[in-house]
Amino acid sequence: YAVGAVLPHFKARGRGHIVNVSSVLGRRPWALFRSAYSGAKHFLNAYSAMLRDELREAYPGIQVSVVSPGVVATEFGINAVHGGPDSRTFEGAQTADEVAAVIAGVIRSRAADVYTRPESRQAVLDYLAELAQNPA
Repeated sequence: YAVGAVLPHFKARGRGHIVNVSSVLGRRPWALFRSAYSGAKHFLNAYSAMLRDELREAYPGIQVSVVSPGVVATEFGINAVHGGPDSRTFEGAQTADEVAAVIAGVIRSRAADVYTRPESRQAVLDYLAELAQNPA
């Protein structure tokens, strides 16, 4: 809904920046108990990529970025429908401030696809390479 609200304004101005916050779970299905969440994030990634491609030629001043955090130390898990683990107790969980700093960097750089941790990107690439080697 937010994209639908801002896109006409951005098109009229000929510039703007949409930043969608996805998740590493939108790239690799690590947490089976979050299948609906993972599916929604997979959709967001595809939607963002297609919107970026759709806008590129006619509106080169409009950028669409995707930021993919891993585990963030929030109350998300304990407040989620059907519950879940408290991510604040996970070793290596990022703070919301750390993720916000990455998002601020994306706004400055206008990068298209960013992980909040470099090792997350590599883990996703390794997963995709494994799938390519073992398609069955």
